[in-house]
Amino acid sequence: MRVYNTLTRRKEELKTITPGEVKIYACGPTVYNFIHIGNARPLCVFDTMRRYMEYRGLKVNFVQNFTDIDDKIIRRANEEGTDYKTVSEKYINEFWTDTRGMNIREATVHPKATENIDEIISIIESLVDNGYAYPVENGDVYFSPKKFSEYGKLSHQPLEDLEAGARINIGELKKEPMDFALWKGAKEGEPYWESPWGKGRPGWHIECSAMVRRYLGKTIDIHCGGQDLIFPHHENEIAQSECCNGTPFANYWMHNGYINVDNVKMSKSLGNFFTVREVAEKYGYEPIRYLMISSHYRSPINYSVDIIEQCKASLSRLYNCRDSLDFASENAVDTLPDNAEDIKKALNSRREQFIKAMDDDLNTADAISAVFELVRDINTSVVTASPSAELVREAKEIFDELTDVLGLVYNRKTDSLDSEIEKMIEQRTEARKSRNWAEADRIRDELKAMGIVLEDTPHGVKWHRE
Repeated sequence: MRVYNTLTRRKEELKTITPGEVKIYACGPTVYNFIHIGNARPLCVFDTMRRYMEYRGLKVNFVQNFTDIDDKIIRRANEEGTDYKTVSEKYINEFWTDTRGMNIREATVHPKATENIDEIISIIESLVDNGYAYPVENGDVYFSPKKFSEYGKLSHQPLEDLEAGARINIGELKKEPMDFALWKGAKEGEPYWESPWGKGRPGWHIECSAMVRRYLGKTIDIHCGGQDLIFPHHENEIAQSECCNGTPFANYWMHNGYINVDNVKMSKSLGNFFTVREVAEKYGYEPIRYLMISSHYRSPINYSVDIIEQCKASLSRLYNCRDSLDFASENAVDTLPDNAEDIKKALNSRREQFIKAMDDDLNTADAISAVFELVRDINTSVVTASPSAELVREAKEIFDELTDVLGLVYNRKTDSLDSEIEKMIEQRTEARKSRNWAEADRIRDELKAMGIVLEDTPHGVKWHRE
C-alpha cells in the first residue's frame, strides 16, 4: 500500500514499525457541540482506511482522543450554567450517536485529555528541564519553536514565514510571538489541576503528544487528521514530542481535504455551517458517509442538496443490487451456465480492481467505481432468468466484502411484510393474471404510497421499501 505523506510531499510505500501491525493516531473532536460535516470527513475517511488495513490482514491499533477541557468547553459551560465535565460528557454521547449512525467503528482507545494530566505534566517538565520550554509568572508554560531547528517541516514553511503571522495577545507573557502554551495558569472560576507551575490546565497541542506516547509509544506509523490541523496543531505536536522524546514522532502524516458548501468553504461566519445531526435528520446518516468517501480523501469535496440526493440515489443502486441477489438465491438452480468461468473471472477482477485502487493512497473514488462495475456484472450475468446458486453465492461474498470495507450498505432491512400488504400483493398478482391492468396499477400505486415498491420479474414479484 502506498500513501501520500504530508511530511515528504510524496507517495511512499507503507512500511510499518512492526511488520503486520500499524499504529495510528487520529485527532478527535473538541466536545463542546455537535460534530459538523467538516468533522465527519476525517472520521469517515480514516475509519475506511482502518477497515481496509484490517481487511488486508494488518493488526490496527487505532487511537482517537476527545479534547474534554478547552476554552470553548469552559465558555459553553458558563453559558449553560454548568461545568466542563457535564458539557463534555453530553457531547461525547452525541458524538457516539452520530458516529454510530455513520457506521464508524470505535477506536481501540478513545482517551480524554483530562485522563492524561500526569503524562502531560511529565512531558512539559522534560521540555522545561531541557530548555525547550519556560514557565512565566502567571503559571503559563510556553514552548519555544526557535529552539527546534526543524520547526516548519510538516507545513513546509520556514520559521520566518510562520512567524510573520504570529502575535502576542494582551495578557500573554510569552517571549516570542511564535511561542505556544503547553500549560495555562488557572483563571478565577476555571477548572484546574495541580502542577509544578501552580494550578492550571493543559494547552491544546500537548494532549495529543501525551496520548500518543502513552497509548502507542514514542514513534508511531501514521498520524492523521484534517488539512486544517497541519499548522499549527500538528506542527506543534512534532516539535514538542521530538524535543521531549529524541525520536521521530510519526513516520507518515495523512490529511484529508476541506469541505465546501455550495462551492464555498464552510464557515460559521458565512452561515453555511451544518452539523451531521441536521443533515442526517433530512437525508439519513449513510448518504453522509457515502459523500465523505466518494472523492479521493485529499481532494476538496462539495456539499449541496443536489449532491447529497445523488448520494442517496447511488446507495439505492447498491441496495437494489444486494436485494436482487437475495431474491435470486430464492429461485436459484444448481446448474452453472456455460460461461460460468468467465463470469467468475469478471467478478473476481472487481475485487482486484478495488484492492488496486485502495492500495494507491486510499483511492476510495476508484474503489467505489469498482463496486459499481461489480453491480453491473451482477445485474447482467448473475441475476438472470435462471440464476446459478454458486454464482449468486460468490457474487454476494464479493459484494459484501467490498461494501463492508467502505462501511456502506449497513442498513439492510430483513423485515417481512405484514399480512395486509401481502394480501394486497396477492390481489395485484391475481388482477394481472386476469389481465385487469387498471386494478393491478391501482394496487401498485397504493402500495407505493405506503412506501412499498414492486418489481415484476420472471420469478414473481420483488419488493423493497423506499
